[in-house]
Amino acid sequence: MEQLLSHFLGKGIPQSELSRITESFKFKKIPKNDYFVQEGKTSKYLAFITKGVFQYFYLKDGKEITTYVTGANAFLASLSSFYKQKPSKENIRALADSELWIIHHDDLTKLKTESNVFRTFYIRAMEDLVVAMDETRTNLIILTAEERYALLVKEEPDLLQQIPLQYLASILGVTPRHLSRIRNK
Repeated sequence: MEQLLSHFLGKGIPQSELSRITESFKFKKIPKNDYFVQEGKTSKYLAFITKGVFQYFYLKDGKEITTYVTGANAFLASLSSFYKQKPSKENIRALADSELWIIHHDDLTKLKTESNVFRTFYIRAMEDLVVAMDETRTNLIILTAEERYALLVKEEPDLLQQIPLQYLASILGVTPRHLSRIRNK
C-alpha cells in the first residue's frame, strides 16, 4: 500500500483524501504466467503494480505479438476493454510473480464522480497516457529499431533487465536475432 500512497501523494493528492481513495483499492497477487486480462473477456479492473512485470500481447496466427511491457509503479489495464466494458482484444500476462492494488470499474466511476481531487488526478493521468501513446506511435513510425532500442535503454533501463528478449524484439518490431545484433553495437 505504501507504493500506492506514495504515487498518489507524488501526484498532488492531499493526505486528507488518501484514505477515501485508497480504500477503493484491493490487494491482489498474480503468479507468473497468470493473466490479468484475457482476449475475449471484459476487463473489470484497473490495477497499480507494486511488484512484477506484465506483457501486453495479441495472438495472431498462433504467434504472440507483444505490444507493451510494464512494471512496478505503473497502472495496468486493457484500456478499450476496461473503459468501454467490452471484451478485450488483447491479453495481459504476468511475466513474474506480481502484486497489485486493483480497483473495480464501478468503484473507479464512483470515485471520479464523488471526489474532485481524484477526478483532477485522473484527468492528468489520462492526459499523460494519451501523450505517451502518441509518442510511442510516433516513435514506431519515425525511429529505426536501433533508435527505439536506444530510447528504451535511456528511459527504462531497469525494465529492460526484466523483459525476456523475445518480447523486447516483438515490441521493437524485429526478430530476436536482429535484436541481438542491435544490442551488440
